[in-house]
Amino acid sequence: MQGIGIVRKVDHLGRVVLPKELRETMNIHAQDGVEIFMENEQIVLRKYNPSCIFCDSSESLFHFKGKIVCRECLEDTSSYVL
Repeated sequence: MQGIGIVRKVDHLGRVVLPKELRETMNIHAQDGVEIFMENEQIVLRKYNPSCIFCDSSESLFHFKGKIVCRECLEDTSSYVL
């Protein structure tokens, strides 16, 4: 992991401002989603890029019963009979 030499303080509501240079480098804009997770003892932020739960495609996405599915997989599953 690479440090960028910028330190930010957490405010009283637990917020941290991402530096402009970092947002520009990562192509993060206002209202973009950011995933937050732990890896070992580190907090990791990653730009959220939704993708299909079956094929990992990020094109033609739909919400289907609480999951994200692409058009191709949704059409493919409609041929299955239980």
